[in-house]
Order: sequence, then C-alpha cells, then structure tokens
Amino acid sequence: MKKLVIPILGCFLSLSSLAQQAPKPYGAVPSARQLKWHETEVYNIVHFTPTTFEDKEWGYGDANPTIFNPTNFDAEQIVRSAKAGGSKGIVFVAKHHDGFCLWPTKTTDYNISKSPFRNGKGDMVREMMLACQKYGMKLGLYCSPWDRNNAAYGTDQYLAIYQAQLKELYTNYGPLFMSWHDGANGGDGYYGGARESRKINNLTYYDWDNTWQITRKLQPNANIFSDVGWDVRWVGNEKGFANETSWATFTPTSADGKSKGVPGNANDYDAPTGTRNGEKWIPAECDVPLRPGWFYHASQDGKSKTPQQLLELYYKSVGRGAALDLGLSPDKTGQLHNDDVVILKAFGDILRKTFATNLAKTAQVSATEGRGAAFPTKNILDNNRQTYWASKDQGTTPEIILTWKTPVTFNILSLREAIALGQRIEEFKLDVWENGQWKEIHTGTSVGALRLVRLSKYYSTEKVRVRVTKSPVAVTISELGVYAEPEQLVAPVIQRNQKGMVSIESPVSVREIRYTLDGSEPRASSALYTESFLLPQAATVKARAFGKAQSGPVASIDFDIPSTKWSIDQKADRAIDGDVKTIWVSDKNEKYPHTLTLNLGEKMTLKGFTYTPDASDHRRGTVYKYQVFLSDDGQNWGQAVAEGRFDNIQNNPLEQRVLFKKAHSAQYLRFVAVEATNTSETVANVAELGVITK
Repeated sequence: MKKLVIPILGCFLSLSSLAQQAPKPYGAVPSARQLKWHETEVYNIVHFTPTTFEDKEWGYGDANPTIFNPTNFDAEQIVRSAKAGGSKGIVFVAKHHDGFCLWPTKTTDYNISKSPFRNGKGDMVREMMLACQKYGMKLGLYCSPWDRNNAAYGTDQYLAIYQAQLKELYTNYGPLFMSWHDGANGGDGYYGGARESRKINNLTYYDWDNTWQITRKLQPNANIFSDVGWDVRWVGNEKGFANETSWATFTPTSADGKSKGVPGNANDYDAPTGTRNGEKWIPAECDVPLRPGWFYHASQDGKSKTPQQLLELYYKSVGRGAALDLGLSPDKTGQLHNDDVVILKAFGDILRKTFATNLAKTAQVSATEGRGAAFPTKNILDNNRQTYWASKDQGTTPEIILTWKTPVTFNILSLREAIALGQRIEEFKLDVWENGQWKEIHTGTSVGALRLVRLSKYYSTEKVRVRVTKSPVAVTISELGVYAEPEQLVAPVIQRNQKGMVSIESPVSVREIRYTLDGSEPRASSALYTESFLLPQAATVKARAFGKAQSGPVASIDFDIPSTKWSIDQKADRAIDGDVKTIWVSDKNEKYPHTLTLNLGEKMTLKGFTYTPDASDHRRGTVYKYQVFLSDDGQNWGQAVAEGRFDNIQNNPLEQRVLFKKAHSAQYLRFVAVEATNTSETVANVAELGVITK
C-alpha cells in the first residue's frame, strides 16, 4: 500500500522502488505541521477576561482587576463541552485587547494575580492546559498584540514586553498546535491612565518576521494564524464559512497592494476563496462565535446558534477544506452556559451519527483508469489520509464508480485529495444511477483536504459515480465517503417586510409549522402557518417545525413597530425594507459624514435605535462612529441623543442596538455616519435602520 511519509522539512513520497511511479507534487504543498492542522478540522477559541464582567465586546483596558472573580471557573467543563461538540482543540485567549493577562506574567501588573481568583494564586492558562491534556485536546494560545492598558503601548519599549509575553506562554504551557494572532492595531485606550488614542505603523511596529521566530523556535509544531498566515490564514469574515471554491494555496498581499502584508494590513478580498496556484500553502480558518458576540452577555441567552446552524457552518468550512474555529464564551461563573453545552452536544451527536457509517465501504469500487497496482482503488476506503489512488499523468478526467448489490440511501458525499502532493482538482460532478441511466445531481469545484457535498434531498441508488472534469495534472484521491445524515427538523426563518407581512419558512421540507405571537413556545395546538400574515404592531413571533413524531427547535424574533408608515431620504428605501440582504450605500461622490433622515409617520416614544450593517464578504463603508438626533418637525434637531462607536462591527457585522439615556418623544430620527471602520473609505452602508419603542 502506497503511503506518504512526512519528514520534518517537508512532505515527500517514501523512498521505495515504486517512488518514481508516484505523481509529482503540484504547486505549493503543506508542511508537516500544516498536515496535522488539517486533521484538527474543528476547534474552539475561548474569550474570558474582565470584559466579560463589564458586559462589553472589547475592554477599554481600565477595568479594575478585582472585578475578575469567576465564582466557579471550571476549565474541564469548557473542554469537555467543546469535545462533545466535535472539537479537537482549544485556542485560549490568554490576553485580549484590554491587556489583562490570564497567567501570572512578569511583564505587567495587570494580570490574574491581582484579581481575587484563586486568592491571587490562579493561572487560568495552566488550568486550560491541564484540562486539554486530560481530555486529549490540542491547545493553542492567543496573546493580543494590541494592549489598551499598557503605558508603553505605541512606544518603542512595548515590543520587548509583547515578545516577552509570547516567550512566557510558549515556554511554560506545553506543546501548542496554534499560535493565534489578529489584526487589531491600536486606537482608543487607557494606556496606564492616559485616556487617548494611540496609532502605530502596523507594517513595522510588531516586527512580525522576528516576533514569529519566537513561535518557530519555542513551538515548532504550532501553526501561525493571522490574516496573512504564515501557516493558516483568516477566511476574511466572521461568519464561519469559506467560499464554495476554496483553495488552500494563497498569495498574501497588502490591503493597498503595495506595502507588505501583515496582520491588520491584508487583502481580505481574496481570503474566502484563496489563490489558485498561490505562492504558499496557507489554508483558511473560519472563525465564528457560538453566540452573537465573542464574549458572554446575559442579553444574548437564547440567541446561540442552533445545532443545525452549526452543521451548515461545518459543511461550509470543514467541508470546503478549511477549519471551523467556533467561539465559546464562559459566563461570569467561569463556565459555559448550559444552553451552549446542550447545543454543542447536539451538534457533536449529529456529526458522530452522520459519519459513523461509510456506506462506500460496502460497495464495489472501480475506476475508468489508474496508475497501477501501487495505487489501488481500495486505498480510498481504508480511512487513511496517507494512502491514495492516483490516475495516470495524462488521466486528468478520471471517473470512480461505486456499485452496491442493493440500493443505499444517502445525502452526503465526502472527497479528499492526497494534499501532501498539492491541490489538483478544479471541477467534479456527481451522478446517481436512476431508471437505468446516469443522472447528474451535483457539480463541484475545489476539493483539497476535504470536500463535503450536502445534497438537498436523499437519494436511493445502486450506483454512484464521481467524475473529475477538470484538473491540470494527474488526480489523487485519498478518501471517498458516502453517508446518510439523520433526519432533522430545523428552526424556521421568520421575516417581516415593510408592509408588515410576516413569512415563516423552513430550509428543509417539513410536515407543518406552528407559531405564536405572545412569546410562548409553539406547541402542536398552536396556530398553523399556511401563508404570510399581517403584523402591524410590535410582537415576539416564535415558530417551530413539527414532523411525524417530533418537533424542531424554536425560532424567535422580536419585532418592534413595522416600517409601514415610514419614509426616508437619500433614496434609502432599502434601509427600511425589512430585508438585511438589500443594502443602501451612499453616493460614491460624497464624503463623511453621511446623513439619513427617517420619518416615522407619527410622533412616538423612542427608547433607542438599531443599525444593521452590510454583512456580505466584500462590504465597504461599514459605519464605526455615529451620532443620532431626534426632532418633532424634521427641522429643529437640538443636541445628539446618542453618539459613539460600534466596536468590532467590521469583523462581526450584526445588528447594533443602542438605547438612549432616557426615552424621547419624536417623529423624526436622523442617523449620522461620522466615520467608517476603514477611514480611507468614503461611502457608508446601511442594511437596516430601525427604532426601539418597547
């Protein structure tokens, strides 16, 4: 059986009498550490700092260490729950932007030893390390380069402090599988009491070439993650998925295409897809929080992603050759909320049940051609990533056929290439045998480390055919799988348009949908949904799909007053149409500030406003700083009733809810976009602009 042997300095074929028959590597290929990373597939990043106790997403750096006092921190509960959710590793946030270190560092007094946790003797990084070791999970660490607390930040003295922190972490906490970095690079902060904004030149300030040599020296098996690699790249969004076509090869470039690509100065436009025939093997990580935010907020209880939503993300990340990095956020007790624990377990159970039985192993396997006895078709069914079947050098469009004696029912196809030899396949098709002939049911593009095809329906057939229709060189397949997902009932999707009409739809076929308008849980006796209906007032709509013997998860949405009577200037009707997929973008010839004036049609009591940004991959003009004014007549506005910024909105483009300090009676609301997240952009975008009245 042909195997790929992976030495420390590269990934080459074993030296045997058959070595010259093996296909030559194509393009950039992964290192040994990257191949190990590809096997991880799902891991979790854990955010837990004083920011949790401040109920914020980004800490300012001024929190008193005494507020960090989790009453029942349990690293094992977090790790067990993650493992139950199919995870194989934890990336622990040892220091976030607030600068608070969760280990007793010698580099700053702003650390866990100054908190009441474990009576000042605690080391949360060590506890996470021990829990990972106990449960067979890999450990990675994230230490933010931006430090909003450190007085030296922005000066030439800070780099040595940051590098010393990395050395402490990479020396004292066992082997790491990831060295995790993001692109946050200065701004407002506390800075040792200096409440000011400090800017740095992110091209040179952190001296990444030398700083990352610390990782290479102290943790040679740790994959370096950032938006430019070195080993793993950011996918370019925080939605949790890569593009349909996903290349592990990548050519890192800067945002302007001229300067050096470094964390915080990368061309994220290409990140979701990668670069076909890119210079380096830098696969994508798809990071996304389980809850709406990265940190725990009690207001987000009940709003975690469902197991079915996580499953969709899994197919669109891991199933596209990337990895899923799911964010977990312990609450103030120091444990994951029970709702999140239940969701993770349910998600993991679906994965385990789906992939427990590979139906392909009971099939007869054949190929239209092959490379010889050293690369037999049986290799694709041995559950070994290092063995593979290969076509001849000229055989760039081979076919693999699975044949069963009796029909099998499936909806999932799994393909892996022998990626130690590079990523080759550019297009493939899937056929089933139906009524005595082949029927094409799917067309796919890239494969790489893994391609999971999730079909829209279940198929029962005696034969399945995989046709590679485009590859520049000989094809290699290390594994092929055919699976049946367990029956599921997913949460319906609830929407209301500008006319006040509510629609409820299920992403999959269901027997029926029941709903309520009073906030109660839908039951089998609740109202049956048959068609869209008018909802002219504020209400909480909940809906649930019911199957033959069970019911699905509940979907819930809080609707405020409908926008039926509203009007808006700047031809911005898309900003109030109830559809977050339709986006208003300001005139490209205008500059900041941009203003939208909303006429509510009548005077009412306003408690706040909402802003939802464009959430697409290639969005421009996401509003960062804002002001809001109110008026009775649309002429006299007075002082702003709200002003501030939407922290982390560029990476996590969710609805922003801002409450006023007190309620106001008004008919007009003026939203002023003061500054974009990217200050070089001149346009502003609004997916939805709304008001809070209840």
